[in-house]
Amino acid sequence: MRTFDSPYVADWFAISLRWLALLGLLISMTLGGQLAIVSIWPLMVLAMWNVGMTVLASLNVRMRFHRESSMAMDTIMAGIFFWQQGGLVSPVAWAGLLPILSATVYYEMRGALIVAGLMSLLELVNAWLRLPSIAALLPAGLAAVVTMLIGALLGYASQGLLDRLRCMRKERQEAGERKRRVDNERLSAIYELTSTLTATLSYKRVLDSVLDLSVSALNPDQGEEHGDGRLVSAVLLFKGDQLRVGSARRFTSADMRVTLPGSEGILGKVISDGEPILTTRVGFDPELGRMIALRSCTSAYCFPLRSGFNVYGILLFAHPDPDYFAQDRCDILDILGRQAVIAIQNARLYQDLVEEKERMIEVHEEARKKLARDLHDGPTQSVSAMAMRLELTRRMIQRDPKAASDEIVKIEELAQRTSREIRHMLFTLRPLVLESQGLTAALEAMAEKMRETYTQNVLVEVDEKPLDQLEMGKQGVIFYIVEEAVNNARKHANAANIWIRLKTLDPGLVLLEVQDDGAGFDVKAVDRTYDKRGSLGMINLRERAELINGLLHIESAPGKGTKVQVFIPLTEEAADRLHHPK
Repeated sequence: MRTFDSPYVADWFAISLRWLALLGLLISMTLGGQLAIVSIWPLMVLAMWNVGMTVLASLNVRMRFHRESSMAMDTIMAGIFFWQQGGLVSPVAWAGLLPILSATVYYEMRGALIVAGLMSLLELVNAWLRLPSIAALLPAGLAAVVTMLIGALLGYASQGLLDRLRCMRKERQEAGERKRRVDNERLSAIYELTSTLTATLSYKRVLDSVLDLSVSALNPDQGEEHGDGRLVSAVLLFKGDQLRVGSARRFTSADMRVTLPGSEGILGKVISDGEPILTTRVGFDPELGRMIALRSCTSAYCFPLRSGFNVYGILLFAHPDPDYFAQDRCDILDILGRQAVIAIQNARLYQDLVEEKERMIEVHEEARKKLARDLHDGPTQSVSAMAMRLELTRRMIQRDPKAASDEIVKIEELAQRTSREIRHMLFTLRPLVLESQGLTAALEAMAEKMRETYTQNVLVEVDEKPLDQLEMGKQGVIFYIVEEAVNNARKHANAANIWIRLKTLDPGLVLLEVQDDGAGFDVKAVDRTYDKRGSLGMINLRERAELINGLLHIESAPGKGTKVQVFIPLTEEAADRLHHPK
């Protein structure tokens, strides 16, 4: 015996016909009054045989010579039953149809004719043995002809039916093969997309790959080069608070310049819910309706490019066919969309790193320029002045020793002041006291050096409690924020007093304040023209505040001094409250 993966339909047909024939024969014998245990034993044997065939069919098991054995059993038992019941004169004279039906199932026309011939011969022999005369053979001959005609008709019908079943089975196999091929090609497209996206960190290449490989995955039979010429696709990315076209296929040049708020219609719902949406009302959408390329489309599928709380944009596909986005295509787009989110996130992180690197270079360059300016405006000028005064003193020594002595005293004072300025610059470049004694000591040392070097009055008030929760890196950033703000106040505000305060506001939140009583300025006016200024002081303050996840706030007005405030979170909960207030 052999076990098969799927059942044979022919076996179930033969089993069903056998049960129907057995039931019909029993009914015929009952109506004819000939039902007896002794006379129906062939039917009982055939029924037991059919039970065995049913069990084998349910287990998808076939015997060796299964068809031949089944047809032989039907023919032998039907022949014995036909002979036993009296042949053509019995109410079950049609018993010969059972093996003919089995033969048509298994061997079609050829089998039907062979078995019909055997049953016809049996009818003739039975009639001759019962009444050996030509008159008795005439009805038997007519019955034999009818049996052959029935066999031919059943064989012809079976041939057509089985041919149809074979065609249907072939179509199912071809459809299954096509589906497997489509699935394999889609998996290949997904693999290619994953490989492509993980192999590049170029933002533009990521977006183009997402659209090209999505088209290939949606239409695997047509390939990436041809695809579906009516499919419209785009990646819409947030820049600021507006959605802009990052990359698109079949968009017009005007569409590429469109910006969308992403707050209404389908786009607004996708962004707010964070779930993909399939719609068949593209033309009526208040935002998508502005796109010329989408006016010929009926259905659209929007997938949010979202990771956690970060929404990067939307993956958009549209098509004129309202039934184009079937469930399998939507599933493919979901897979590709999730891969695209990861790739875009990686590309965004890489781009942020590149921008951060460039910003750090700019910061270092600005620090170098600032140091050069400070050296030029301070120590360099002082050293030049000392050189000139020494030349003057050398000439005055012989003519006026008293005046020369006074000048030497002034040169000494200038040298000491220059030395203090240089030491102050070295202190701000690397405050060793910050590393050894902490932020409070560093701020107090800076205030003392401000008084010594520039006679600038700086007052320090620090709450020591939150400092334990600030690691050394954050304390260093806070120190440089204070140093930048104090220098700005000293240079530009002409302040008599500068106050430095560090205190606890709420659990997990610290406030840093640098306040002066100087000239002040119009904050909004400075912000509007800041890109035209050569200084980066306020930019440095904002960027350093972001390094410690803080929030910068500047209050100032002409003649009313300036207050620089930095709200510093100590925990993730405090940071969430600070940046996402309810």
